[in-house]
Amino acid sequence: MVSRDCHMIGVVEGFLVLACVVLVGYAIGRVGVLGPSATEVLSRTAFFVASPALLFTTLSRADVTAVFSANLLVTAVTSSLACLLYVPVGRLRRRPAGETAIGAMASGYVNAGNLGLPVAAYVFGDATVVAPVLLFQLAILTPVFTTVLDVVSARRNGHRTTWRRTVLAPLRNPLAIASALGLVVTASGLTVPEVVLAPVELLADLAVPAMLLAFGISLSGASRPGRDPDVRVPLVVIVLLKNVIHPLLGLGFGLLLGLSGTELMAVVVCAALPAAQNVFGYAVRFGHGVTLARDAVAVSTLLSLPVIFMAVALLA
Repeated sequence: MVSRDCHMIGVVEGFLVLACVVLVGYAIGRVGVLGPSATEVLSRTAFFVASPALLFTTLSRADVTAVFSANLLVTAVTSSLACLLYVPVGRLRRRPAGETAIGAMASGYVNAGNLGLPVAAYVFGDATVVAPVLLFQLAILTPVFTTVLDVVSARRNGHRTTWRRTVLAPLRNPLAIASALGLVVTASGLTVPEVVLAPVELLADLAVPAMLLAFGISLSGASRPGRDPDVRVPLVVIVLLKNVIHPLLGLGFGLLLGLSGTELMAVVVCAALPAAQNVFGYAVRFGHGVTLARDAVAVSTLLSLPVIFMAVALLA
């Protein structure tokens, strides 16, 4: 068992990795070297090119038998609950459907990739701890939310949203397509030739830095989080759900399933991770809830550090 001090150091190192790239993006935004459309271009590049490549390479290599465990069940239940708990808030406040979808996603979609992986590697000495979270988010949450946003965007742009268009929406979604292909490869045991996989891996390496840079650039000209009165209450609700309710759900459901020790700490720490930069990228791509997504990612990231410290201190 790794010592508690090592766990704490690991959390800090994971956050520093994230902060450094975001700060580079912030500096780029202040200088303006990439122009006024940098955030949108980087976000669209990540959505249409790099993220599908990352989804495919990650899922095609997933050890399905290893991730189908109690941790996956905890992740599926708690993440879904955190997302669903936000929906009544958006509806009661009569917020647009697209913004409500973004708010729901920010409440339960954790930063398991570019923050969760290094935190898991440093804290637990095993990056595969976040594999159940990654699998559920990449295979289920990402296709579902991006399909919803695609349908809502079609309605906003005046297109008829027939049942056929809704059902076929995942076929127009590069993330859903990449997820499906990756799962087919890992389930069938196929081996992708290296000559095919190498360029896909090269594109996949662009996904995380592109999203982090886009987020950093967006912060360079942004007002302080919560300043927009339209997003103030939704932002508070998202932060409560993401930084407080979600980890408590992980703790409660983990105890209910009899988890203890490192397994219990793993599900709580994963649930305590902040809202993912992907949420901001999808908000920019579909043009829904951009300010709310940016503020939610920034605030939940800052607040997640003491929450994760507390979880490690109590459960290590």
